Amino acid sequence: MDDREILLTWRSGRQEEAFKAIVEQYSEKLYLHVRSLTHSHEDTDDLLQEIFIKIWGALPSFRGDSHLYTWIWRIATNETLNFLGKSGRRSTEGLSPEMEQKIDTDPWFDGTAAERELAKAIAALPKKQRLVFQMRYYEEMTYEEISKVLDTSVGSLKASYHFALGKVKDALEKTLL
Repeated sequence: MDDREILLTWRSGRQEEAFKAIVEQYSEKLYLHVRSLTHSHEDTDDLLQEIFIKIWGALPSFRGDSHLYTWIWRIATNETLNFLGKSGRRSTEGLSPEMEQKIDTDPWFDGTAAERELAKAIAALPKKQRLVFQMRYYEEMTYEEISKVLDTSVGSLKASYHFALGKVKDALEKTLL
């Protein structure tokens, strides 16, 4: 079921069916997005429950000013950043020793050493650059979609992605060469 069909199903009074379709369609993508910000399987699972509760509560007021996908991503991003801020783990600059250790010792991480170094390089980016890089690189979102999620101009996002890409390349060259 695509986003348009989900919304039609919701508006026709079959809310549970529509919500089930949202969960099925977005669970994995949201997990990867939230996990890339928290670096914790347990925190991500907890946050996903909160995110879907928030979506359920807010869906009746969804006006359709953006795509459902973009709206869901904005909720997920805001909830995750709020969680990180409340838990004191929201850094705006640099990779903290705690975050580096969390990435190095994560039992759920099954990537290569290069992927681990990539995760560290991304985690070391300033918050806005990190978000833009993750949404553009991993989720393959357009700049227009990211603009709606982060409420930022496309030009600013392109610059943020360019700077983030340069920093990630530099970090990987230092650690992998």
